[in-house]
Amino acid sequence: MRILFFGDGAWATQSLLRLVEEGFQLLGVVARRQPSDPNLLKFAQELKLPIFQPKGVNHKKFLAQVEELNPELNLSVSYDQILRRPIIESAPKGFINFHAGQLPYYRGRNVVNWALINGETEIGLTAHYVAEGIDTGDIILQQMLPIDWRDSYGDLLERLVAAFPDLVADTVTLITEGKVVPKRQTHLPGTYFSKREEGDEWLDWADSSRNLYNKIRAITRPGPGARTVLEGKLLTIWRAYYDPTWPSYIATPGQVVGSSAEGVVVKAGDSTLWVQEVQFEGDVPHIPQWRIGTRLGINWMAYLHSLEARLAILERGKQ
Repeated sequence: MRILFFGDGAWATQSLLRLVEEGFQLLGVVARRQPSDPNLLKFAQELKLPIFQPKGVNHKKFLAQVEELNPELNLSVSYDQILRRPIIESAPKGFINFHAGQLPYYRGRNVVNWALINGETEIGLTAHYVAEGIDTGDIILQQMLPIDWRDSYGDLLERLVAAFPDLVADTVTLITEGKVVPKRQTHLPGTYFSKREEGDEWLDWADSSRNLYNKIRAITRPGPGARTVLEGKLLTIWRAYYDPTWPSYIATPGQVVGSSAEGVVVKAGDSTLWVQEVQFEGDVPHIPQWRIGTRLGINWMAYLHSLEARLAILERGKQ
């Protein structure tokens, strides 16, 4: 089986090495224009595989290069460009994508983060044919991995990276042996998630403790970390915990209501959150030790009132 491999990241690197180990014939590696890490390119060079980083994967120049390589099968593991019909149909055995989501649910981008934000108890790994819609092609293989209540983004990512090579190798073996029984995706109901962008990491302390906990663990390392402010300074929260059995009551969201050597307890919209590791901008991570009554976040009503007062002073100065 002559394979052209499109990909990025640790799961792509490990999957490529597994395919080589299994004896499949790799024709080359198509990497992102801006790879998230250098290892895929490093191993491709060591394996003496041709490397491509096209500006446009659907452009005629690159399509001509693919035609010259004459792949039987194209594989994508975390490749970031949208594929159009000519490149999709450039290999007779098809173009296969490997997706860290349980299709037809969790189509789109950053689905590992979104699964944690949504408090899922499992996450899917799906091998599917590429169609012109996003993550809509027929499913070849799908497996589920459990998500523990205490799992962080880094924990889950590590397990997914470890599981991807088996899924890739098993899928290619099925295709090679002609044993694929494709399963058509049901398009409704389904879900789609867009790419997370700068600004999405801010915490709203009036939200529920469950939602805050899930958000913090979903974007902690190797993500950007959840953000708030303390006394006007930017604060990243790397680690926190919430137990659903904790009491729910009305008090001031964002206020510290408990403190110990292991961190501080912060009031949320319903219950509380145990904040265990934080970092001020330009400082080092540490266990917070704030006095009870300390306020995190911004009191927007007070802030608007302050702005209005300052604006009134400026207006009077112009008269």
